[in-house]
Amino acid sequence: MGGDEHWDEIRPRSNKGKKKKQYATEEERLDAEFIEAEGAKFVKSLETQAGTFAWMKEKRYSSMFNEIESGIQGVLGKGQFEWVDRRVFDQVFDRLTLMALFKLMKSGVVDTIDYPIARGKEAHVFHGTSADGKEVAVKIFHTSNAVFKNLVQYIEGDMRFKNIKKKHRDLVEVWVRKEFRNLTRLHNWGLSVPEPLGVHKNVLVMQYIGTEEGPSPKLREVDIENTEETYALLVEFLAVAWQCAELVHGDFSPYNILYHAEVPTVIDVGQAVVSTHPKAQEFLVRDVKNLVDWAQKAGIEIEVADCMYDILHMDVSNYSMN
Repeated sequence: MGGDEHWDEIRPRSNKGKKKKQYATEEERLDAEFIEAEGAKFVKSLETQAGTFAWMKEKRYSSMFNEIESGIQGVLGKGQFEWVDRRVFDQVFDRLTLMALFKLMKSGVVDTIDYPIARGKEAHVFHGTSADGKEVAVKIFHTSNAVFKNLVQYIEGDMRFKNIKKKHRDLVEVWVRKEFRNLTRLHNWGLSVPEPLGVHKNVLVMQYIGTEEGPSPKLREVDIENTEETYALLVEFLAVAWQCAELVHGDFSPYNILYHAEVPTVIDVGQAVVSTHPKAQEFLVRDVKNLVDWAQKAGIEIEVADCMYDILHMDVSNYSMN
């Protein structure tokens, strides 16, 4: 994972035979020099505040970091919400994460990372903007903890991910690719999930679900009037996911469902497994129980057996893959 072959894309090119950059005006030259000096000053300040950032001064990284520094100003306390201290920066934006962001920024999938919208054991999620001005959610999975070792059960048995390595960072990258592929499959079947937009290493970029005021609330956080309609939409989601997309969410609960524009949108699909997975039926039963628990608390009279029957026998012939 740490070999030089992973750094080719950000390795500074030799200046040999390279012409000095020409600027149209003196003002443009001064602006460029100012930006370069500010970037160098920022890198130096990080090293001063925490020795763990010394790597940013290395030639191969400093050019990369100076280039993307303006894109992560929101993370550094200059965005909509000034919140991130150096400890959080150290936890989330390590060397390889910044390299992944650099690649995604180069491709235009991400232009800026503006402010945080969620944090959890596995990842931090940030509001971002793409190069074409679209709002995106940037999910950065942690690489410094061991939480993913408990999630191997969702990977092993999935024929899409054979012969996986058990090293922590390898598991993280498999998990991120798995969430991207699950989102893609569910989205292609027309289900209400964030549209996946890009992935690299431990960074996943997807559609932002929310408004200018902030991300949409989770289902557990809202009191809704149309509970019967919402329940029907969630049953249909599970039915189409099982019968058409051949996926089981695996952690289907009000914690992993956003309520946006009076429609439930399912998130956190990294643990979703294919229907051929050894534990697929077990996970489906658990998902149905979670849905029924929510429905009963919302005043809907439904039992697990009836809900399961509806999911297995619903007519989904009107659905087709995009």
